[in-house]
Amino acid sequence: MNALQAYQQVNTQTSITDADPHKLIQLLLDGALERINMAKNRIQAKDYAGKGNLIGKTMEIIGGLRGALDFEQGGELAANLEALYDYMERGLLEASVRNDVEKLDEIAGLLRTIKEGWEGIREEAVDFLRQRDAG
Repeated sequence: MNALQAYQQVNTQTSITDADPHKLIQLLLDGALERINMAKNRIQAKDYAGKGNLIGKTMEIIGGLRGALDFEQGGELAANLEALYDYMERGLLEASVRNDVEKLDEIAGLLRTIKEGWEGIREEAVDFLRQRDAG
C-alpha cells in the first residue's frame, strides 16, 4: 500500500468514527458514487474483473442504504426510496453484464440526486436524532 492509500484509509476510518448517523449515510452515498466512477474506468481499461468487484461493492452499499430505511418514520418516502434502490441494484447488475457505462452514469445521477436531498436536510435530521436519543 502506498502512502496515499494509507492516508486515505486512515482518513476514511476517522471520518466513520467521528460521524453522526446523517454523516454515515452521506459517506455511503459518496462511497457508492466513487465506486461507480472507478467501475467506469475499469470498463474502459477492459478490466472486467475489477469492474465486477467495484459494481458488487456498490450494490452492497445500496443494499446497506436500503436496509437502513425506517418505514415507520419514513412512510411513503421510505417506500419510494426502497423502490429506487431496487431499481438501482437491478441497473447495476445490467450495467455489469453489458459493460454499460451509460447505465452507470444513470445510476450515479440518481445517487447524486439522493445525496443532494440528503445534504439539504442535514440540520433537520441531526436535530431529530438528538431529540430521539435524548428522550
